[in-house]
Amino acid sequence: MSQQGPFLLESRPGNTDFPPPELAADEPNGLLAVGGDLSPQRLIAAYRAGIFPWYSNGQPILWWSPNPRAVLFPDNLKVSRSLRKTLRKKEFQVTLDEAFVDIIDACSQPRQEKNGEESGTWITAEMKQAYIEMHRLGYAHAVECRFEGELVGGLYGIAIGRVFFGESMFTRRSNASKVAFIHLVRQLQQWNFALIDCQVSSEHLKSLGAVDIPRSRFQALLECYCPESSNAPDKWRLGVDEVWE
Repeated sequence: MSQQGPFLLESRPGNTDFPPPELAADEPNGLLAVGGDLSPQRLIAAYRAGIFPWYSNGQPILWWSPNPRAVLFPDNLKVSRSLRKTLRKKEFQVTLDEAFVDIIDACSQPRQEKNGEESGTWITAEMKQAYIEMHRLGYAHAVECRFEGELVGGLYGIAIGRVFFGESMFTRRSNASKVAFIHLVRQLQQWNFALIDCQVSSEHLKSLGAVDIPRSRFQALLECYCPESSNAPDKWRLGVDEVWE
């Protein structure tokens, strides 16, 4: 059990070093380091090590590696009976990488909480630009879900090897984000992806098949699957459709 984080990171160009994730703090769960930058090189190094940035406006960059880690193994995807009915109706149109900027903009909007108040956002302007650059470089990808031509849900994340690291999702219509996620998982199955990182558990993710695993196991999986090649093309396009039996 560790209480050593957070560590201070230098912002020196080319420096992508992180302390070992097992040195992350227990409270708050997973806080590992502070500072550094959001260069593509550092972001790639972070994800490969099971670390991700998460902070708010006015804060320095905070880096996290929580324990346990929420993941979804693609073959364990759960699709409820009611959701299958929704999918069969084909009310939603799902695409990949057609509107990355629109998706990250939507994910960054304040959320309406159950008590009626709006939550803040952790997707800062600096964060947006960093992931737009990662998209330009072919690492970051988005799933768009439309209803009658209007963007009503979606998500984005990072792909390295055979691992997809989910970052954020949003919905403006019931089931839209779930439909987007299910289409993504089915497509990743076809492309031989082995693991989807969901970061922190939620009831929403659990309903789709996500489970918690120890951080040590998560890191071992990354060491195995990040160096491997998937079957994904350079330009991501959705190739699944009639898969809802």
